[in-house]
Amino acid sequence: MNEQDLCKKRLMDLSRQADRKGIALFSDFLNLDEQNTYHNAIGQFATQTETFGGYDGAERQMVAFLPDALYYEWKYPICCLHILPKNPKFAENLTHRDVLGAVMHLGIERGTCGDIICQKERTTLFCVDSIAPYIAENLTLIRHTPVNVRISDSLLTEPVLQEYEERFEMIASNRLDCIVAKAYRLSRTEASDYIRNEKVFLNGKTVTNGSQSCASGTVVSVRGKGRFRFDTDSSLSKKGKLRIHLMLYR
Repeated sequence: MNEQDLCKKRLMDLSRQADRKGIALFSDFLNLDEQNTYHNAIGQFATQTETFGGYDGAERQMVAFLPDALYYEWKYPICCLHILPKNPKFAENLTHRDVLGAVMHLGIERGTCGDIICQKERTTLFCVDSIAPYIAENLTLIRHTPVNVRISDSLLTEPVLQEYEERFEMIASNRLDCIVAKAYRLSRTEASDYIRNEKVFLNGKTVTNGSQSCASGTVVSVRGKGRFRFDTDSSLSKKGKLRIHLMLYR
């Protein structure tokens, strides 16, 4: 059984358990490949489903399985951790990889952690609430930078503002291969290879057709490159080029 089949089996099992027990159950945080498996299975679950990653626009998402007979209020078992250097003056410029490596070094499974957002003042980590105290107590050093970890009281009162590079560009059309090529300064052939090899996702769903049009407001993820938001008001330049706005998340 391949990874896709195993993922689908886990999700279907959770849905059946939630329906049988009449309670809300939750998956781990799913990566984009796993989310694609989930999207392809919608309609086959025994319960209703919703997804959330701790904040609007999260890449890694948790699935909630909700039976029709659910009789109580529920919430996602997601906790928000703020990681701050003890001495900001001498802190290193920590990257996503640095933080993830330090967390994995604690013996944490990747599926229990969601997005990691590195900002100048602090890093925000989303995780399953049951492991938050363990991370807060044991994550004391990232690379050579001593850190403090604070568990947030709420996911909603402290929204995450992602840093991004903003660019305004011109493209021939809103074909996906054109957009990916422009976003990461690739050739059309290189962009098409990423798409054909199932490395490009639109709002969490795999796309393999480079000629597919991309709607304004779509979040595009490219494995190994990052992700960005694509916007356009469909206005054209004098030479007939489409004006677009790209927000490339850091």
